[in-house]
Amino acid sequence: MTFCLGVTVKEGLVGIADTRITSGSEMITARKVSTCRIPTGEFFLMTSGLRSLRDKSLTYFEDHLDAHDPGAYTKLHKIVNAYAAKIRQVSIEDKLALDTSGLHFDIHALIGGRLKADAGHQLYLIYPEGNWVQVPPGTPYHIIGERGYGKPVLDRVLKYEDSLRFALKVGCLAFDSTRISASDVDFPIDVVLYLNESHELVEHRYEQAELEEISTWWQERLRQSVYELPSEWIDNVASKLQKIKGKGRFRSE
Repeated sequence: MTFCLGVTVKEGLVGIADTRITSGSEMITARKVSTCRIPTGEFFLMTSGLRSLRDKSLTYFEDHLDAHDPGAYTKLHKIVNAYAAKIRQVSIEDKLALDTSGLHFDIHALIGGRLKADAGHQLYLIYPEGNWVQVPPGTPYHIIGERGYGKPVLDRVLKYEDSLRFALKVGCLAFDSTRISASDVDFPIDVVLYLNESHELVEHRYEQAELEEISTWWQERLRQSVYELPSEWIDNVASKLQKIKGKGRFRSE
């Protein structure tokens, strides 16, 4: 499984991708995020799904950019269309063989960045069929891969008006929640930040030791918060338990 998170906030974009690849009983480390700088701007691309589909579609896309003038792409949605076309091409070539082998044609992608004719930074989700949607400020993130474990903290905390630093913190907590519960998601993680003010991408890889402190802090803070949670609402059921204990037996009411 994969954890790739794209976040859009007012100050820019955050991309977080784990690096664990599971193939049968083997586990390897590989990048799941790529960055691209063309004359009209910069963007990143993250994928989840079958590794073979990711590699093939990305190779075809890179060949396409090499064969065409990348400066002709002035809006990010045109880049998205170009990559989506490569997913459809791979589907034509490989989907039948995968279906015959009992494998699902599974690839999702997130593309984020800004080109010179865009009004602002953009984040897009691309489906296996090649269609896509833009991630909106109202729900300013999307996870591809293992979505369930990291989603609650993002839904409760993240807002489009938050700073880029805050979004990175929340994103790392969402990854940590996923890592704890999903055995096939793990360090190291690759982080990409797009700064709207400077129109530049910044990349960094975090090893587990670098984020161990915040993981421990978060876990301890969660436990302490449960202890501090108001308990008056428990009194009704607690009083019933005391009555049952007083009678020396359990019964249903």
